[in-house]
Amino acid sequence: GLRAAPLPAQPPMEPTEGAEEERLVQCPVCLRELPPADINPHLDFCLQPGGAQVEPASKRPRLAAWPPGSRAGGQPEEAAGSPGFSLFHKGTGGGQSGAGRAGAAVQPCGEGLAQKLQGKPLADRLRPDTLRDYVGQERVLGEQTLLRSLLEAQEIPSLILWGPPGCGKTTLAHIIANSSKKNGMRFVTLSATSAKTNDVRDVISQAQNEKRLFKRKTILFIDEIHRFNKSQQDTFLPHVECGTVTLIGATTENPSFQVNAALLSRCRVIVLEKLSVEAMEAILMRAVRSLGLQVLGQGDQHGTSATGSSSKNSEFLVYIEEKALTTLAYLCDGDARTGLNGLQLAVQARLAAGRTTALNTTKGAAADGILVTEEHIKEGLQRSHILYDRAGE
Repeated sequence: GLRAAPLPAQPPMEPTEGAEEERLVQCPVCLRELPPADINPHLDFCLQPGGAQVEPASKRPRLAAWPPGSRAGGQPEEAAGSPGFSLFHKGTGGGQSGAGRAGAAVQPCGEGLAQKLQGKPLADRLRPDTLRDYVGQERVLGEQTLLRSLLEAQEIPSLILWGPPGCGKTTLAHIIANSSKKNGMRFVTLSATSAKTNDVRDVISQAQNEKRLFKRKTILFIDEIHRFNKSQQDTFLPHVECGTVTLIGATTENPSFQVNAALLSRCRVIVLEKLSVEAMEAILMRAVRSLGLQVLGQGDQHGTSATGSSSKNSEFLVYIEEKALTTLAYLCDGDARTGLNGLQLAVQARLAAGRTTALNTTKGAAADGILVTEEHIKEGLQRSHILYDRAGE
């Protein structure tokens, strides 16, 4: 068969200056070109904090921006709209600048106050944690009273807290819980509306083990204890008697009728009265300061500086009339929960109305802010909240 003639031998080519450059490798961090043997030590140095002098973002390589086979020495031109991201994102370098990232994280205007009013009800969010912040019930928990001295000394007896709704029974139990946990005691909460007898027995069994093994006390708080029937209440008797658990019960009903006489003899009944108007005003002012509202007195005009801190994160400055707070303190009839939730509802309604109005007005017209008046408070409550007891207790 035919055989191809061998090609003449070609003399070896001398490496040119261009070939020398082709063998250089570019550092993906600082974009310097180095021999392949030096690239690894150089990368170790560049990846250390402050090791590389990062070039501006416009000159940094992007994975999807380099055409195949293009040299990194000459800056490649990125096609408009070509996706890409920085290969190494460190510190202030890579993709988006610090200002850009901060701008992306900024929440929309008008969300600061609205977020404070979302989630938990205002009455639960502003529940005090210490006796120092507890407002009202001076006759029972005032300075130099027996109960306050016992609570401050962590000598907590078994208690039955009796009072109308919103007078501070659950708040007092919450304060005792925070104080007891700091001092190494267990605090267990059950609600008689949902707990069963087996749940109570489990808690008592755990309390016996804690006391026997770790010498640790257990405080058991039963909310709405009058919902337990007589046999369920009898479950506590031997364990309260020997000190296995310290029982704290809360009830809105007269314990003389709703709680076993044997259990009453082992507990001290604390009668809490409905909050006074002065106490309610103090609670509402604490809520106003927490929300960042501004209080307008009788001589102040809407849009002028008044007491309270401005809500910097809100699109609108929210004002509330001092007369509206006083009216709310009277209408809630000593129920702090009703007063705080009524304030929350009125502010939320005015915020929603203010956003709707702002969409139809100029920016300058909405700059005066939002005003919560006495009429808005009355509209939120719909009726005066007077507690009526048919039995005459």
